[in-house]
Amino acid sequence: MKPEILDTEEEFSLVKRAKSFSYAGRGVWVFIKTTHNAWIHLALFALGIMLGLYFGITKVEWMMLVFVSGFVLVAEAFNTAIEIDIDLTSPDYHPYAKDTKDVVAGAVLLAASTVLIIGVMIFVPYIVNLI
Repeated sequence: MKPEILDTEEEFSLVKRAKSFSYAGRGVWVFIKTTHNAWIHLALFALGIMLGLYFGITKVEWMMLVFVSGFVLVAEAFNTAIEIDIDLTSPDYHPYAKDTKDVVAGAVLLAASTVLIIGVMIFVPYIVNLI
């Protein structure tokens, strides 16, 4: 039996693209409004920006700082989305739901650890030079 092919041909529409951006913007707003850990990540990112401006870090260091900060925010956003979905689809306790939440929280921990390591590598030499 031949698989059915869906007709996905659709005309390009600026209105639909604009709507998709508004949905994404709403998602970012929901994420920031409801995820307290995102506030911590954003505050630390702001601290990193202030330190970067103070120490005059290099372009490559800026790229790393922005990349890893975005990396941890994306990880936290995925964590939030998965937790929302798990809460909806598995409102009662289930060990697999717990495992899923724990694994995705672990992914955020790994991302945050990466940010910490990169931050130390960037800023410690500048701080040592002040002493």
